[in-house]
Amino acid sequence: MKDEADALWQAGWYRFARAMPSPNFGARPESAQIDLIVLHSISLPPGRYGGDEVQQLFTNQLDWDAHPYFQQIRGTQVSAHFYVRRNGELWQFVSCDARAWHAGPSAWRGRSNCNDDSIGIELEGLEGERFEDAQYETLASLCPAIAQHYAIAFVAGHEHVAPGRKIDPGPGFTWPRLQADTGWPAAMFPAGTVGR
Repeated sequence: MKDEADALWQAGWYRFARAMPSPNFGARPESAQIDLIVLHSISLPPGRYGGDEVQQLFTNQLDWDAHPYFQQIRGTQVSAHFYVRRNGELWQFVSCDARAWHAGPSAWRGRSNCNDDSIGIELEGLEGERFEDAQYETLASLCPAIAQHYAIAFVAGHEHVAPGRKIDPGPGFTWPRLQADTGWPAAMFPAGTVGR
């Protein structure tokens, strides 16, 4: 199992993701336990799919003047480890060994600063809208691959680690499908998202 996991990862980079390194990352604290996957949704501008704006945002190359919405996020420096397009295409911006800037002020299972010990996955989408079969299929292979290499014990949405501040991925995300696809126990998921 370890040899198989090692074949999938090189210094925290996943073999089957398209790499596009972001400058927006830092070192994890020495005491960090990488045991949480945080799911997000993103589209730029909101509700528009298929462009390169998300990749540009995560690599600090977004033209802030290209759309009026971008003025609201001007100067933002963020990143996620992974980004899953509507067609299932997988991108990686930060080594999973490093701390990506995706969760912001957050807390889960009694620990704050979820960026320290989580892996962030952005899904191309909009809160409240449905996600595509291809995205679930990518998650169904990516999440177990992450868990083979890191001691993943929990999966949560941005809405769960930053309640009241964030609402993604939102009600359009089908948590029971992710549980069924991964075969992971209900205890790994936020309360109320999957059957017990």
